[in-house]
Amino acid sequence: MGENFTKHRGAGPAGELRWEACGLRWLAEAGGARVVEVLEVRDEELVERRLVPVTPTAAMAEAFGAALARTHLASAEAFGAPPPGWEGDGYLAGLHLPMPRLEQFGTFYASARVLPFARTAHRAGSLSDEGMRAVERVCERLMSGDFDDQQPPSRIHGDLWAGNVVFTRQGAVLVDAAAHGGHAETDLAMLDLFGAPHLERIQAAWQEACSPADGWRERTALHQLHPLLVHAVLFGGSYGARAQRVAQHFA
Repeated sequence: MGENFTKHRGAGPAGELRWEACGLRWLAEAGGARVVEVLEVRDEELVERRLVPVTPTAAMAEAFGAALARTHLASAEAFGAPPPGWEGDGYLAGLHLPMPRLEQFGTFYASARVLPFARTAHRAGSLSDEGMRAVERVCERLMSGDFDDQQPPSRIHGDLWAGNVVFTRQGAVLVDAAAHGGHAETDLAMLDLFGAPHLERIQAAWQEACSPADGWRERTALHQLHPLLVHAVLFGGSYGARAQRVAQHFA
């Protein structure tokens, strides 16, 4: 097995791999969670240091949770701010990800994450009329500041499902980032959405290290609304139905 791993662009947008590399390097600069080493990037290829997975232990999970908190505490310029040096939209699973640089989480989350993907899912028939109305009500609450907790923008991975955390002998390593300025709870919500090994140990260590605002666990589903809508766009109606239930809960 070679020391390097080469990721090929495939059918994704031309700048997607450069965006990913920029985000990985920015996350690494935080000095928190380990990040896969980027060796070279071109439009068609991203070359990284190869990782050798191992079975994660509870101790590894706790160390990762604390390290992820340090990444989040490194902060970002604004909600929606891309990594320094990047201009324009980012990308997530081949879809454009708006980068508006906003001061308040609720305004950012509603206008740049939830509404754009809800409208796309609705046009495609993956989100019902009733679901779209529920999403619009949640976004009204978000933009009015109902869910703002005055936490500053965090440096987040942006697509932190368990498959993008590779446990190695040296500990957990982040891969496949869509990094930007966002809410730290978003990364934890992604880990929760699709499950992660020793999730409770990750959450407890993260909470102890970064002291989130009260009620963060109750807001987990709110932060899952955007990834559910992304999946509704990509994969269809069952995710749209889940997004509708979440929206109705918070509407």
